[in-house]
Amino acid sequence: MNRTLSLVASFFAALLMQGSALAEGTARLVLKGYDPVAYFTDGKPVQGNARISYEFDEGRYYFVNERHRAMFAAAPERYAPQFGGYCTGSMSRGVRYEGHPEAWIIADDKLYVFGAADSTAALQMREKAQTDRDFLASRIPNAMKSWQAMR
Repeated sequence: MNRTLSLVASFFAALLMQGSALAEGTARLVLKGYDPVAYFTDGKPVQGNARISYEFDEGRYYFVNERHRAMFAAAPERYAPQFGGYCTGSMSRGVRYEGHPEAWIIADDKLYVFGAADSTAALQMREKAQTDRDFLASRIPNAMKSWQAMR
């Protein structure tokens, strides 16, 4: 009996917490909390700080410092990952799959992320994008169509 009461109490506590998060309008955490500006300034992914955040386009972003947050706030379209941080390859196939912050490239001054840092496709994308713009360009139009249809 005590165990049943405990489970019921836990269930209702979880519902209350979920309800308060929904009431606050909690946005999706983009890039698993990595700082989008760091890709451009540091040339690598850097974990952001939850206390230094900014919401843009239905997503929440974390930053390593106030300077990066200010840079992002001044030009979010410049620093935000394409397709809302979802995997570029999956998006080109019409599938919304969370991008991995360590599977990334910057092409034409835009940040693109892919599904898994250790996947062969992500590594191939990164290597090929440095030498063969057509490889990435062949995926972007379909990804853009899918992204616009899902929004």
